[in-house]
Amino acid sequence: MKFSFLLVCCIITIYTHSQAGHSHRLERSLKFPDIAGYKTMKCDLHQHTVFSDGQVWPNIRVQESLKDGLDAISLTEHLEWLPHKDDIPYPDRNRSYEIALKEAENHNLIIIRGSEITRKMPPGHSNAIFIEDANKLLIDDSIKVFQEAKRQKAFTFWNHPSWTSQRPDGIATLTDMHRRLIREGLLDGIEVVNEHSYSDEALKIALDNNLTIMGTSDIHGLIDWAHDVPYGHRPITLVFAKTATSEAIHEGLSNRRTVVVHNNLLIGRDEFLIPLVEASLKIDTAYYAGKTDVLTVMIKNITSSEFTLQNKSGYTLHEHSDLVTIKAGEQQKIMVKTVKRLTNVDLKFEALNAVNAPGSHPVITLKVKVQ
Repeated sequence: MKFSFLLVCCIITIYTHSQAGHSHRLERSLKFPDIAGYKTMKCDLHQHTVFSDGQVWPNIRVQESLKDGLDAISLTEHLEWLPHKDDIPYPDRNRSYEIALKEAENHNLIIIRGSEITRKMPPGHSNAIFIEDANKLLIDDSIKVFQEAKRQKAFTFWNHPSWTSQRPDGIATLTDMHRRLIREGLLDGIEVVNEHSYSDEALKIALDNNLTIMGTSDIHGLIDWAHDVPYGHRPITLVFAKTATSEAIHEGLSNRRTVVVHNNLLIGRDEFLIPLVEASLKIDTAYYAGKTDVLTVMIKNITSSEFTLQNKSGYTLHEHSDLVTIKAGEQQKIMVKTVKRLTNVDLKFEALNAVNAPGSHPVITLKVKVQ
């Protein structure tokens, strides 16, 4: 009897703790749909291991990424900052990549060779990925190292431009050196999300200068601890690629076909953001019940992000205000007052958890065929 009482108390304590701290447990593997003409590749292209200033061996990065259902990763070790070199001396800056590549054998995970060019501002920190040899990037001159990266056909992006250790005001700002790198085709993208931070100013820089919108974990410790998995998840860049290959990811990044996922926030250009949101919300059923003219619509969210939608359709809703929330992986019923019975209905919503420019959200259309 005493054992049974203690067991019940333990179960109640565990349940209470889990409910108090978190409202919604997510499925571990990240899910986002393909869009017309493209494979949606889930990528985290800024990560660290003990081969620079990270805290895990490269094989752990591969194992974490497999658990998260990622399609591609890059271990972008610092070229110039090696705090573990007394314990892990290595002259070959490609070693982290080689270990990860070996670990990923027989798994459906693309390993992209990359490095982080670590300089004071300007230009600050930048990643060069799809490089041929990290050792050849050990160049003192800040412009020449970007020129060497481009000679290797690298895709380069500016890391955490709103980092308060380099910008005390937290406002991402272009310098003359960044303008030169962009003008000479040596800088291709910019992080609008890094780890836990999002930057409106970085997004504006991307849009104003035709740069690729990037989001990364910049993970140093364990993903699970840093992002409270499975209640949250790492930020990633969705790359819309023509095929599920490294070459196609490179081409997609170079042509700015990305959407960044930062928990429930989606950031990108309308050309790819709107198709992604519309593909993420599936109409399961739509019908008029009994003799009413109120349309019941069941909408399923097939992604790992929660959606917040504001009704812009011209119809009012029967059980909701103008705001509808659809949790990750769940289904939501809405009732639409169409006044008369229709066979097809276009429901327009402003996706408030999606951002296409600072302070701006895309409007999506869900096409409903009434049963």
